[in-house]
Amino acid sequence: MRGFSLVEMMVTMTVFIIASGLVFIGGQVELKEARVSEAYNFTLGAMRQARDSAVAQRQTFFVTLNNNVLPNTISITQASTGNVVNSFTLPIDVFYQTLPQFPTSQVGFPQTPDGFGTGVVPIDFDQGIAGGVKNVIYFQPDGSAQDVNGNINNGVVYVARTGDYYSSRALTVWGATGRLRGWRMDQQAGAYYWRYQ
Repeated sequence: MRGFSLVEMMVTMTVFIIASGLVFIGGQVELKEARVSEAYNFTLGAMRQARDSAVAQRQTFFVTLNNNVLPNTISITQASTGNVVNSFTLPIDVFYQTLPQFPTSQVGFPQTPDGFGTGVVPIDFDQGIAGGVKNVIYFQPDGSAQDVNGNINNGVVYVARTGDYYSSRALTVWGATGRLRGWRMDQQAGAYYWRYQ
């Protein structure tokens, strides 16, 4: 007499299940964004670690970004010994990639991050240099970034989930100083653009 009826229990369980479902669905968007942030932070962290190690230890370290394997990987290697110091794996649904509607550079109007590249190559180091390797960057003891041939190595790398423009991030490297800058995709008046973050 003093307990709950079966109908009251069923209504309570139904409300609980609906609320749980809404929380789960809403949380999926946050989880996807967190995985993109993780991939971006791995890439930024690897480059910073390589540059800082090169300066602190007075040795050359290089970073290799690999988008030819799934999941995509990053490795930091000490150049003189060939020892891999650290490696990272991107989340399975995040890649080094460009998306079809990324802004591209046009004559007199650079729309790519820091004006590097064309916006169609996912890992695009060695800007304006022939003969280097686009996915490898060498950090020198003076903090600068160079390619395998000793040329100053400016470049950009894009991180995104397939088809998700707002998840897109980019990272640029200024070769002369090794300075790293982060970018995020945004939209204004129906057009996508890169915003410095």
